[in-house]
Amino acid sequence: MNKLIISFTLMLVSISTVIAQDAEGCKDHPFFSRMPNFYIESCNQNFDKLEYYVSDGVADTKEGDLTKIFYNYPDDAPTKAPSPLQIIRNYENAIIKLGGKKIYVNDQCLSYSLKKNSKEYIICVAMNGNIQHVLSVLEIALMKQEITANEMLDALNKDGYIALNILFETGKSTIQQESLPIVDQIIELMKSDLTLKISIEGHTDNVGDAASNKKLSNDRAKAVMDALIAKGIDKTRMSFVGWGQEKPVADNRTDEGKAKNRRVEIVKKP
Repeated sequence: MNKLIISFTLMLVSISTVIAQDAEGCKDHPFFSRMPNFYIESCNQNFDKLEYYVSDGVADTKEGDLTKIFYNYPDDAPTKAPSPLQIIRNYENAIIKLGGKKIYVNDQCLSYSLKKNSKEYIICVAMNGNIQHVLSVLEIALMKQEITANEMLDALNKDGYIALNILFETGKSTIQQESLPIVDQIIELMKSDLTLKISIEGHTDNVGDAASNKKLSNDRAKAVMDALIAKGIDKTRMSFVGWGQEKPVADNRTDEGKAKNRRVEIVKKP
């Protein structure tokens, strides 16, 4: 009986060694799930430069928000470690499924570009020996919408509304810094025509439950109105409402469709 207990204890220790070795605070990138038995040795995330190959012996460098995850394979893993080429091909197949476009690939590294969720990425995987490898995901820039107050006014007079790609913090009603120029143009719009009255209407995609999405869209519409009030626009000229996922304008089954459905509309009121 004692031998059985000792054997079972050693088996538990061996299993925990394989699956419980991720560095504190580290996790997989949302785009990828790791290959079996690998663990995260370290990770970091900050604004930095990424150097990546674009052809044999030729590299390019871009800067942005960079996530780096260092993967390793335990010596006591229950299965044989994959080859470097298997690792590269595994990531390559996953990136292609996401819609990525190849920049450069060999049996030791890869570089791909990807546009997803209104953002642009450079994704690199580099082998560090036979097993260790580094996944680097660089978020270069958000796709910005450039629109003037005059263009907004023309759309309101012609169509009665305009859809704006105002970006918010994920799951919140905080307007992102990149979208403040759009808000400034709405302010200019309101100042250019003192008789104009508008409804600010928030919309979401269908991710999450309907009630939460409706509240989030309502909060975001209110955040835009509050930003206008803070810059001196009379609140009696405006109203706000959140429609949540009730009024999609594109297919929620695609990332591109979801991005279009996450919008703020400015609607002209009589």
